[in-house]
Formats: sequence, C-alpha cells, structure tokens
Amino acid sequence: MVESDQLENFVAWAKRRGVIWQSSEIYGGIGSIYDYGPVGVEIKNRLKQRWWREIVISRDDVFGLDSAIIMNPKVWHSSGHIELFNDPLVEDQVTHKRYRLDELEDPTKSPEGNPLGEPTQFNTMFQTNVGPVFDESSTTYLRPETAQGTFVNFKQVMDSSRAKIPFGIAQIGKSFRNEITPGNLTFRTREFEQMELEYFVKPEEADKWFDYWVKQRLQFYVELGLSTGNLRLRKHPKSQLAHYAKATTDIEYKFPWGWGELEGIANRGDYDLLQHQQHSGKDLSVFDEDSKTKYHPYVIEPAGGVDRAMLAILLESWQYYPRSRKGDEDLPEGEGEIVLSIEPTLAAYDAAVLPLVKKASLVAAAKRLAKQLTQAGQHVFYDESGSIGRRYRRQDEIGTPVCYTVDFESLEGKTKGTVTARQRDSMKQRRVKP
Repeated sequence: MVESDQLENFVAWAKRRGVIWQSSEIYGGIGSIYDYGPVGVEIKNRLKQRWWREIVISRDDVFGLDSAIIMNPKVWHSSGHIELFNDPLVEDQVTHKRYRLDELEDPTKSPEGNPLGEPTQFNTMFQTNVGPVFDESSTTYLRPETAQGTFVNFKQVMDSSRAKIPFGIAQIGKSFRNEITPGNLTFRTREFEQMELEYFVKPEEADKWFDYWVKQRLQFYVELGLSTGNLRLRKHPKSQLAHYAKATTDIEYKFPWGWGELEGIANRGDYDLLQHQQHSGKDLSVFDEDSKTKYHPYVIEPAGGVDRAMLAILLESWQYYPRSRKGDEDLPEGEGEIVLSIEPTLAAYDAAVLPLVKKASLVAAAKRLAKQLTQAGQHVFYDESGSIGRRYRRQDEIGTPVCYTVDFESLEGKTKGTVTARQRDSMKQRRVKP
C-alpha cells in the first residue's frame, strides 16, 4: 500500500505505466482534471463492469439507464441545485487564494495564516449554453450528478420495464462540479464518473432497505480487494445531512492523506419525485394494489465514485520493494521494484505472453498462443522486447496476474505445447498447457 511519503513515486509510476496523468499535459494541464492511459482505462472499465454486473445483471429488480449530461435547466431549478448546490467560499486577503470555509481548520485564517474575507456562497455547477444565441434563455448546466436523470425518467423506466416497487434504476456516467479546492490526485476532481443506484421502496420499508444497501455496498469494496482495516462506515449527524436526505451513511477509505468518502448511501425520502411532480405537472406517484391508494416511493441511493474507488484500489494494491524480490539481482540505485497486486479480475490484462528470447520459432509460437487466448476472451499483452526479467517486472508493475513464457521446451519433446506460467505475487513458476 502507498504510504504518505511514497505519493510522489506513485504519481510517477502512474504516468510512466500508462495509468493516469494530468489532462492536456503538453499545454501545462488543467486544474484537477485527469486522463486515463491504456492501462488505466482497462482497469477503470473492469471496475465499472464489476459494478454493473453486481447491481444490474445479477438482479431482477434493477434496470439500467443512460441519461443525458445536458438536461432542461428546469430540472436543476426543480431539484434545488440552482438555489442550494453551494459551497461556502472564502478568500485569503493577502494571497487571494480561495478556499472552502467548511474544510479549513481555522475559520478565520487561511492555511498560510492570513486573514480571510467574508464567506460567500459559490454554486459549483458548470454553466453552458444550448443553441446559437448566448443569453439567459439558452443557459443550462452540465449535470453535477446522475441522479436527477433517473428521477425524471422514473415513470418511463417503470412503465417500459413493467417494474414493481421495490425496484432500482442504475447509471454509470460523467458528472461535473466546479470544485473550489479540488486535489489529492483523482479523489476530488472537476470532471468525474459516478456509479449510482436509485432504489425505490415503500416509505414504511425505507429503513430496512437502507440498512440492506449499506451492508451490500460495504461488502462490494471488500471483494474488490480493499482491506477491512482501511474501510469504515460514517453515519452523518442531522446537522450534516443534505437538504433532501433523511439519513446518510458514508463508506470511507483510509487514504494516505486521511479518511475520505468512497460512496454515500442516502435515504432521499420522496423529496425528488415530489419536486419534479410539482414543477413539471406530471404525476410521479405509484398505485398500491393492496391499499388501493397512490403514494410517492422513498428512494435509497447508493452513490459511488468510479475515480475514487479506482484510486483506492490502486493505492491499496501498489507495493514498493527497494531491492529485487528475487534477492539475487541488484537493481539500479533508486529504481526499486514495484508490484501492483490488484485483484486479478480488475487487472488491465488477464495474462502476458512472452517468448523467452527473440528467436523466430519462439516468436511465432508466442504470437499463436496470444491469438488463441484472445479468441478465448482473454485480454492479452504480448511483449518480446528486452530481457525476460525486465519483461516480468514490467508486467508486475501494471498488475498482470500471470505471464506465459514460450521457451524451447514449448516446441519439442514431451513438453511440446506447454509454457512456463509465472504468478505475479508469488513469482512461482510451473509448466502448464494454456
């Protein structure tokens, strides 16, 4: 796991190995917005697929949705975001740097010890315009959450899927917030991706389902490989609840800089459906067959950040060894050895195929094997460049669980068709027929 004094090495590794780097870097970057490289995007996609399989595919009471990033601005007036989606902003009177007041240890002084100005409310939504005329009538916003896209589509999903309460609507998608003080790598960024479930229940069953989803979601992170010692639940006191929430519990992870939220599970009550019904004039209630009455379901919302979850997984999995793990090889001074001991189903590649040396017969056999594994559905990395030891270390650094080495024994005799399989974490090798 990455310690606080290893963050610089971690960031350098992430860039060098094609995991994460700052967006628009050749132009000096842009504040707290990141790109995912060839390795990073594969890990990120597998994380999202894992969530989708867990929340949607494996259940018969949850349906998927992909709502638009840009919506009618009336959505954000109705939801309360225009009026209430604000952070308290203060300015250092000497340096003119700006901070969120609620994140400062001293509400009267900046981190540099300078006096602060009077706090103002800063709405963190990004404004944009739709159409060729840039005026008030064309103003709308990039969504700050995916949830509202679910609520305005609630009836359409329910009717088209013939869903019955309780049921859920799940989304994975980009959201945007003009954060005052982003930072800590991809923990808080201005463009990020969410995995959100809105689970609609009868009001009298809300507490039961709230507890259910807290347990389910905590277990999900354990199964991703995060240690229980680095996970905790934090229940929000009433004074910290959002304007729509009746209860919220966060799943937090112990990052190198301290505890931070991975996912929040909120009981949003019937706030959102009532707001959109009131402002749109559309009936968003459901009919209860037992009581023969209409009601508005309560919503239990597990909402997690893809980028935060991935960052936690990378930080937990990243291992640094000052010397070669084999113990018989000295590495260049200061280089060390890095192993990404990521849960195998999340790794960017299922396997690597390596010819022992760059000889025509071995290269041809290795490429045939790589093609066979790819056709069987595995994501394979082929590498023939450099010594076999260095190629092993490159795969260890990006978390590839197993390397298949095609050697001379693979081509003839009783061992023909077999390869050497080397495991990432144990470095144990054995002959197998893949």
